[in-house]
Amino acid sequence: MSEFIRNRERGGTYFFTVVTHQRRPVLTTALGRTCLRASIAAELSRAPFKLDAIVLLPDHLHTVWTLPIRDADYSTRWARIKDGFTRSYLSNGGVEGERSANREKHRERAVWQHRFWEHTVRDGDDLERCLNYLHWNPVKHGLVSRVADYPWSSFHRYVRDGIYEPHWGNAETCPDVPGAEWE
Repeated sequence: MSEFIRNRERGGTYFFTVVTHQRRPVLTTALGRTCLRASIAAELSRAPFKLDAIVLLPDHLHTVWTLPIRDADYSTRWARIKDGFTRSYLSNGGVEGERSANREKHRERAVWQHRFWEHTVRDGDDLERCLNYLHWNPVKHGLVSRVADYPWSSFHRYVRDGIYEPHWGNAETCPDVPGAEWE
């Protein structure tokens, strides 16, 4: 089995990609959004962090977090968010994907892919690139032709805060974040 080495910087800012099992399109359904919102809120109250940005696509999400100054434990937070989502989603009628023999053996549900992809944000330019990639992602995947037309994105908050112009992303191409589409 591969050994995953993650960068852990106390108080760091991180870009994450988290993908559903078999890329099942569950995150933008009413049930998926409700369960994810509740699971993230529960984790924020349990182990606070700053949710800098987020975009939900049908089969994956991107988010940028900043952790508290003495804290680098994003893995436990993601495990609890995914677990809380899974429990709520399945108990409220959501259907999981096909479970492999390995998942059966380990009594794992088939809602999320194992693990997640993480990138430590290095500086302000890197943060801007990550935020641009995150907010432009619905256009990249052909879900909308204008960033402003996508409802499940922190882009609208960034427009209200004066960080983006409402028409941002209409004609631009987005800078790449290498590895962001890791699976």
